[in-house]
Amino acid sequence: MDRPELADFLRHCRTRLTPAAVGLPHGARRRTPGLRREEVAQLAGMSTDHYTRLEQGRGSRPSRQMLAAVARALRLARDERDHLFHLAGEEPPRDRPTTEHVRPGLLLVLDRLTDTPAQVVNDRGDILAQNAMAKALNGDASARPEAERNIVWRYFTDPSARELFPAEDHARAARVAVADLRATLARRPDDARLAGLVRGLRARSEEFAALWDAHDVAVRRSDVKRFLHAVVGPLELDCEVLLSPEHDQRLVVYTARPGSESHERLELLRVVGLQDLTRG
Repeated sequence: MDRPELADFLRHCRTRLTPAAVGLPHGARRRTPGLRREEVAQLAGMSTDHYTRLEQGRGSRPSRQMLAAVARALRLARDERDHLFHLAGEEPPRDRPTTEHVRPGLLLVLDRLTDTPAQVVNDRGDILAQNAMAKALNGDASARPEAERNIVWRYFTDPSARELFPAEDHARAARVAVADLRATLARRPDDARLAGLVRGLRARSEEFAALWDAHDVAVRRSDVKRFLHAVVGPLELDCEVLLSPEHDQRLVVYTARPGSESHERLELLRVVGLQDLTRG
């Protein structure tokens, strides 16, 4: 809890409001702009003394219910409300539903990446968009049934999904995927689709169930991944994961170190694209 910053933030938000903006009479002449402390306390349903102590950087840590009430009383926007919760040492309410609509900014970046594989994935593991290079590397997700567009589901239920990676990397990749999924569920415990994905994986895969019961938690970030591509051969690529502000969508970009053999093979992959050179 950052008491000085919390107190300063509350004072700032209070002084920018007028009584008319919150449905209160203007009353007698005011010496300072904005609402009075007792008016904020009245709107929030708390004692004036308790609110005053918050603005003075004193008193006990406010409850989540009290923070929500103060946010409503001060007419805070969602980002401001989240900031208030963070200053008080609390996680903001989870009221951001995940979406499969790819943000225009992410699509714009994806369209600019013509020489390296890149794809947009939500935090459940659903592939939402791919550029041509990502389709050439990982396969075209849009051509699969909807359930199989989920990276985690395919990895634990379809043996062919692991053929793209060296066998010695399988166990680590499985742990990373499950730890990231558990972190996502912790952020959104009321997400029915996410909970259904976990139940389905526990029922279908003993390996997933065992890893889930291990309770490892880690958000997926940058990594180095090895691929066994049927056309261009083995690739060792740097995997950069760029998170959206709400962390519910990720832009995943694969690059090779300049001058490396993988860089040359990635360039070959760009040239051949989706062509199947194993035929004819």
